[in-house]
Amino acid sequence: MKASLYTLGCKVNTYESEYVLNELKKANFEIGDFDDINDVYIINTCTVTNNSDSKSRKMIRHARKLNKDACIVAMGCFVEYNKKEIADLMPEIDIVIGNKDKSIVVDLINDFFLTKNRIIDLRDDFDTSFEDMYIDKFNTRTRAFVKVQDGCENFCSYCIIPKVRGKCRSKNMDITIKEITTLVNNGYKEIILTGIHTGNYGVDIGTNFAELLKNIVKIPNLLRLRISSIEATELTDEVMEIIKDNDVIVNHFHIPIQSASNNILKLMNRKYTLDEYIDKINKIREIKKDVAITTDVITGHPGETDEEFEIIYDNLKKINFSKLHVFPYSIRKDTPSSRLAQVPDYVKKEHTDKLLKLSYELELKYMKKFIGKKMDVLFETQVDGYSYGHTSNYLHLKVLGNIKSSELRKVILINIEYPYIFGELVDD
Repeated sequence: MKASLYTLGCKVNTYESEYVLNELKKANFEIGDFDDINDVYIINTCTVTNNSDSKSRKMIRHARKLNKDACIVAMGCFVEYNKKEIADLMPEIDIVIGNKDKSIVVDLINDFFLTKNRIIDLRDDFDTSFEDMYIDKFNTRTRAFVKVQDGCENFCSYCIIPKVRGKCRSKNMDITIKEITTLVNNGYKEIILTGIHTGNYGVDIGTNFAELLKNIVKIPNLLRLRISSIEATELTDEVMEIIKDNDVIVNHFHIPIQSASNNILKLMNRKYTLDEYIDKINKIREIKKDVAITTDVITGHPGETDEEFEIIYDNLKKINFSKLHVFPYSIRKDTPSSRLAQVPDYVKKEHTDKLLKLSYELELKYMKKFIGKKMDVLFETQVDGYSYGHTSNYLHLKVLGNIKSSELRKVILINIEYPYIFGELVDD
C-alpha cells in the first residue's frame, strides 16, 4: 500500500512525522507525495493560530478529494483542541488521534483496513509519561531533530498549547544520548534539540537542561548542536557556562520575547520583565561573538494600543535581533486573553506589517556584517547548479556548483542575494 504524510506546525511535529514515516517504511508501505493517489493520507495537524486550524481542515478535506476510498488519518494539536467536536465536524476522517499514541499510528491503520471501522483514539487526560520515539535516520543526511521534551505548564494567557500538549514530560537521558549518538554515527553532522518547552527538560525526571547539554556535548564526532528554541528564563548560569565552553553549540539562539512591552508581557503572563530578558541577551552576546539572536513576536495582543506598539517597536529595534518571526495575535477559545477587549484586525495588520519591515532591515544589517569574511558552511541541498547550506550562526549560503550534502566547507561571503548570501569556496 501507498501512504503519504503532511506536517503542519512546529519542529516537534516534524520529528514525530519523521518517526511515523520510518514506521510506515518498516511496515512495507510505499511512501508517496501527498498530492499523489495514495491508500493512506496522514495529516499531522497544528492549532497554534486560527490560520493553523484552517490549514489543518483544508489538508484533511484535500486528502479526501484526492481519493474517496483512502484511509484519512488526522492527528495532533488541531484534533486535540477540537476533540469534543471533531468526530461530527469532520466525517472525512477515518482515524482520529490526539497527541498521544502517534507512535502506534501504523497499528491503527492496519486495524482500520481489517475492520473498516472508524477509529477515534482520544484521551480525556494525558498520560504523565513521555511517549518514546526513537529515530536513527531522517530523509536528509545533514541535520536531524531529536525530540527531548513534550508538554508545557507556562500557561501564557494567549496560548492553548498546555491544553493540547499536556504536562511537561521528558525523554530518558540515557535514551536521548543513545539516539543522538546513533544519529551522529549514521552521518548526521548537526543535531537540533526540540520540544514544546525544550529548556524545561528534566523537570519531571529529576534532572535539568544543563545536565542534558553537558552529556550531549561529550558525544564524539558531533559537529553542531542547535537548540530549536529556549525561553530566556531557562538560560541559567549553568546553561550559559556550557554554551561558553563548548563550540559544538552553534552561534545561533532562538529566544521568544512575544512582546517588548512590560505592560503586554504582564497581560500575556510571560515570566520575565523586559529588563530581565535583555540581561539574558547581553550575557549571551558577551560569551558568543557575532551570535545570531532570533525571536518570536506577537502583534495585536489585547492591550496593544498604537502608543504601546511604538514602545514595542523601539525596544525590538534597540535589542537588535537578527530576525523577527512575527505573528498576529489569534484568539484561542478558553484562554484568558480571549476574554479581554480585542485589537481590531486592521490595527493588527498595520502593526504586523511594520514589524515585518523591521525584521527585514535587521536581517540585512546582520548579514552585511559578514560580507568578506570566511566561514564554515554545512551544505544540505543542491538545486539548479547551486549548493545551499547554513553557517553556525544560521546564515543561509548559496554557492555555484554541486557540493555533497553534509560536507563542511570554508566559504568566503561575497554579496547578499536575499534571503541568501552568495559565497565562493575557499581552497583548502
